[in-house]
Parts: sequence; C-alpha cells; structure tokens
Amino acid sequence: MLEVENLYTGYDKKEIIKNINFKVKRGENLCIVGPNGCGKSTLLKSIANILEYKGNVKIDGKEVSEINRLELAKKIGLMSQITQLYFPYTVYDTVSLGRYAYSKGAFVRLSSKDTEIIIDSMKKVGIYELKDKMITELSGGQLQRVFLARVFAQNPDVILLDEPTNHLDFKHQIELLENLDDWVKNNNKIVVGVLHDLNLVQYFADKVLILKDGKEVEYGLPEEVFSGSTLNKVYEMDIKDFMKNILQKWA
Repeated sequence: MLEVENLYTGYDKKEIIKNINFKVKRGENLCIVGPNGCGKSTLLKSIANILEYKGNVKIDGKEVSEINRLELAKKIGLMSQITQLYFPYTVYDTVSLGRYAYSKGAFVRLSSKDTEIIIDSMKKVGIYELKDKMITELSGGQLQRVFLARVFAQNPDVILLDEPTNHLDFKHQIELLENLDDWVKNNNKIVVGVLHDLNLVQYFADKVLILKDGKEVEYGLPEEVFSGSTLNKVYEMDIKDFMKNILQKWA
C-alpha cells in the first residue's frame, strides 16, 4: 500500500502542496487531475523523495525518506515529462538503465534474466523493432514509450507517471493505459498518474484525486468524484455539458 498523510512540500521554502492525504492499495490505479499549476508534478516528486517533504509517504509501512536510493529504485519508478535530451544512447541501452538497481556494480554485464525483462518491456510498449536506434532520432511519442519501457524494466512496486499519454496518438494512448492496467492487476502493483484527459481518467482510474492550488479537493472513486459539481468549480467551466455536446457530434 502507498500511504500519503499530512503531506506538505514545495520549492525554495514556498509550500506548493498542502496537507494531502490518500491511500492506494496494490492492484489499483490512481489518477491525479486538476488545472495547470495546481501541484500535480510536485506531488509526484515528493512521493519519489526527489523533493523534501513534511508529513508521511509510506510504501508498505516504510517511510520513503528513510529508504536508501538503490532500494527506493526497486520500490518507486518515476517517469517525468520529456524535456531536452543530452545523451545519444540506443533504445536498448536506455531501457536497460531500468535494471541498474538490480545490478551488483556499474560495469557488471546484464544477466540473461535482465535481458529477458528488457526485451519484454520494449515489446509491452511496441518499441522492440526500434531497439538499435539512437533515442535522439525518435519522435516524441516514441520517446515516451521508451521511457515507459525503462520504468517497466525497473519493475518497481509503484510507478509514478507525469502525463504519460503526452505526445502519443489516440491508439497508443489506449494501448499504454491498457498495458499499465495489465501490469498493475497481474503483478499486484500500483500506478499513480497525472492525466489531463478526463475521458481517459474515467477509462483507466480506480481512484481519482482532484487538486486545486496545491490542496486536495476530493478523493475517491471516479463515479463519485465526477458526479457532483466539483469538476466545474475546479476547472471553472461546465465539464459535463461540454462532454455531452462533443459526444452529440459523434451521434
């Protein structure tokens, strides 16, 4: 279980995240939604212990700030939004970095089990045929899948994803979310993902956390948190009415 209690964090002594509380059980997907700048990415970084925090972030009862970096890499994998690339690695080499936490040294050759996991991770996201290409030659959507494969290869208990469907076409968005859901359900894992598309949230999420101004607005099942007027207040528009009008155009 992932437990977040009374969590506060931010940058340069300025609090961005304020008193966040939620629990995610193994086998569940949690989606975090909210307007731009509400603290979604900051929350993920604090869960990964990249940012110092006040309060508690626990995995199976262990505080993440008290777990050494190598062991934490076996517990939590974070896939952030793609920024500029500085290293001309092949796809295979990039995905293989996910096995670092399991190696016995920086220059130790990968085991046959490592190789099997790396290949399986690439096949999961449909990039195996790109394994020998340099990542600097890839499109944004292909890169997104490479970094997801690296997280799969890491095989953590919890995957944290910051807008994982960004840069992906519709087909690959659905495939990515289905791969994640299979991984969670078949391996008793946890995914915490930031998503902007509320239709994809409805499709994928077991639980939803709505943030605004760094504060928790609502947390629960998608059908519960989306049923009232919360979304309209958070996004300052009539979300359901907009969705219904769009669907009518497909009729």
